[in-house]
Amino acid sequence: MSPEPDRIARIQAEWSRERPDLDVGPQGVIGRLHRVAEHLTAELQSVYAEHGLGEGDFDVLATLRRAGEPFERSAGDLAQHTMITTGGMTKRIDRLQKAGLVTRRVDSDDGRSRVVALTDRGRETIDEAFAAHMRNERRLLDALDPADARRLEGILTRWLAEFE
Repeated sequence: MSPEPDRIARIQAEWSRERPDLDVGPQGVIGRLHRVAEHLTAELQSVYAEHGLGEGDFDVLATLRRAGEPFERSAGDLAQHTMITTGGMTKRIDRLQKAGLVTRRVDSDDGRSRVVALTDRGRETIDEAFAAHMRNERRLLDALDPADARRLEGILTRWLAEFE
């Protein structure tokens, strides 16, 4: 007995019936990839929330932590490493500063620029959150056979290179 068709297969069948002139095959990959991404995002965000962080907050703190000692970057550098606008970055930094996770100061080399740094509390928070994040990602990836996971990583790396 074959398994029930998933949501994507049902959508493809409906479109095939309604528009037999179109190749709906790409939906099999794109649709499932999109659905998996939605599920993964929800799973990742739940771990961030356990540490009092949103996805953007985690991203900023992780970017500062990856910078190495003294765990600071200019606001512009942060925006570049997180791929968000400087306006959006300002709101995130304001929120993180209010929570005591980062500090902001004038750049000694460029008085027009600001430097954002992790506080001790910010470093502890991101270290704990990142460790939990890695455990969560391992749990999620363990749903796949290790060989499949390696193949998928290679496929996604090549595909992503087409866009970036």
